[in-house]
Amino acid sequence: MPIRKFKPTSDGRRNASGFTFTELTKKEPEKSLLVTKTRTSGRGWGKISTRHRGGGAKRRIRIVDFKRDKLGVPGTVRAIEYDPGRSARLALVFYADGDKRYILAPDGIKVGDAILSANDAPVARGNSLPLSALPTGTSVHCVEMIPGRGGQLGRSAGNVIQLMAKDNGYALLRLPSGEMRQVPEGCRATVGSVGNSEHAQLSLGKAGRIRHRGRRPQVRGSVMNPVDHPHGGGEGKTSVGMPGPKTPWGKPALGFRTRHNKSTDKFIVRRRGKGRR
Repeated sequence: MPIRKFKPTSDGRRNASGFTFTELTKKEPEKSLLVTKTRTSGRGWGKISTRHRGGGAKRRIRIVDFKRDKLGVPGTVRAIEYDPGRSARLALVFYADGDKRYILAPDGIKVGDAILSANDAPVARGNSLPLSALPTGTSVHCVEMIPGRGGQLGRSAGNVIQLMAKDNGYALLRLPSGEMRQVPEGCRATVGSVGNSEHAQLSLGKAGRIRHRGRRPQVRGSVMNPVDHPHGGGEGKTSVGMPGPKTPWGKPALGFRTRHNKSTDKFIVRRRGKGRR
């Protein structure tokens, strides 16, 4: 999807860019697939529950079919739509039995394309199959981690996961982060990559567009008082005064691993980053 640069009619527009939305074929969402979004950020009972979040434009959540459990029922893409809650576009699929569902729009999919979710479906863009039925080297997205749970890996715009190998009932995947991970072969995946790969090239240009997304301003810890942040205090611009930066609660802010799920560590063959095991 092409990106257009705005004319520099003001300082906020000078370096801003936006999408042309030429790929969208439907403006209004499907009402039967909408739910109201409840705000959980901001202040609850007078105290901030989530820092730096609040305000923003009102959104309605689109119900996306991540499980792809309409097995054997052919479907047709009827529209490509915008979703304000995610970076990828959505494809509205009409199934032969009259059901309507949203799926993540794969790169290159068009209105009128046929899709199928089945164990013996063709290896074609938008089709959902178990990893055991896919040949090695296939590019997939929206991959399950546990059979039947629904797609959890590779859901952002432009993401693609490569099936590297299959052995002893497990499939080896190379994730967009560079991590090599094993998942059961019974997990389902969608063929192709997620569309809207130009999302990372978007330049918002001004702080107001960040506020529209519900993100409030953040204050640097170095300008706070020592009682409010470990970086606070001192005369003028001073260093943090410690080996590394910390969060407001004293935890290491950089290079601190927050993963503590030892039961699934055995499925990670190579961690993301250089030299990490």
